Amino acid sequence: MNWYQVKEIETIDSPALIVYKERVQQNINSIIAMKDVAQLRPHIKTNKIAEVCAMMLAKGITKFKCATIAEAEMLGMIKAPDVLLAYQPTPTKAKRFVQLVQQYPATHFSCLIDDAVNAYNISTVFSENKFCIDVYIDLNDGMNRTGIQPANAFDLFDECENFKGINIIGLHVYDGHIRDTDIEERRRRTDEAFTTVIDLAGKIEAATGKQPKIVAGGSPTFPVHALRSNVECSPGTFVFWDHGYKTQLPDEPFEYAALVITRVISIIDEYTICVDLGHKSVAAENVIERRIHFLNAENVQPVGQSEEHLVLKVDDASVYNIGDVFYGVPYHICPTVALYERAVVVEKNEAVDEWKIIARNRKINV
Repeated sequence: MNWYQVKEIETIDSPALIVYKERVQQNINSIIAMKDVAQLRPHIKTNKIAEVCAMMLAKGITKFKCATIAEAEMLGMIKAPDVLLAYQPTPTKAKRFVQLVQQYPATHFSCLIDDAVNAYNISTVFSENKFCIDVYIDLNDGMNRTGIQPANAFDLFDECENFKGINIIGLHVYDGHIRDTDIEERRRRTDEAFTTVIDLAGKIEAATGKQPKIVAGGSPTFPVHALRSNVECSPGTFVFWDHGYKTQLPDEPFEYAALVITRVISIIDEYTICVDLGHKSVAAENVIERRIHFLNAENVQPVGQSEEHLVLKVDDASVYNIGDVFYGVPYHICPTVALYERAVVVEKNEAVDEWKIIARNRKINV
């Protein structure tokens, strides 16, 4: 039996997300082997599952990064010691964020800023509630998504340093645009982009006498940032991994730990079949050829997809039957996980439990 095959698979309806617990643990062990556990701050937007985050806690990982208030609340619910909301809260979200801080006092929360006016809004919300929130200045080193240009960041620091209700403690940079397959080229580009972060940190330290904390990178640049001292690394995909990173980042030691299963629902003609894996069941932002890779059906070719259906071109449709199971590795696991309410947990090829994907919700309590 292959590692991914589940005994008594007929008890699992499709489409379904399957998480292989032993492989999750293996990936957690691998990430710890590459970096001092105290310098790890995994991003949990990939898994969104309390039980998976508890596995990391049990291995000594105490710092986490997240993208939504719901993800932050899930971490508060399991009493994660240190949680960075890697987002700049808007005025409305800042009100939810302060409620979160009030409701989960066992967790130390922080967030990002990249704009003085919004930083003042955050400071006002927290000071009015008699709190002071730690913040990191979010830097744009080429991703061009969020963050302030490093050349302008010291002025932002200087303007916001004395705002009541916020306390600037560090810098945050996400270099997700750097994902070269060649590790040496990825290293060169990562180091080049990071020079502006080092320069800014030095300028802040010279002005204040305090060394700012630095949170950097994601899964592609993790092997580079892992070699730095005094830098917290925040990979996220590693815990499940996916086909996109497996093929693009062959130097990284992680294994598939989450798959989707789908079943044949129709035989269309002698070369075409259909399975129940539509847009609602696997991340569909890539071209159709780069959405799913089937481990037990290598020669199938996706040719059409809609909300509930995936049409596949095959060599010989007569070898398939209605109900046949395909095990698929998503090219992009993170948004795929968010499509499911729960995951089937597999140990030793047996389905043993279900984990609720609680943080796929936009709101839990707060």
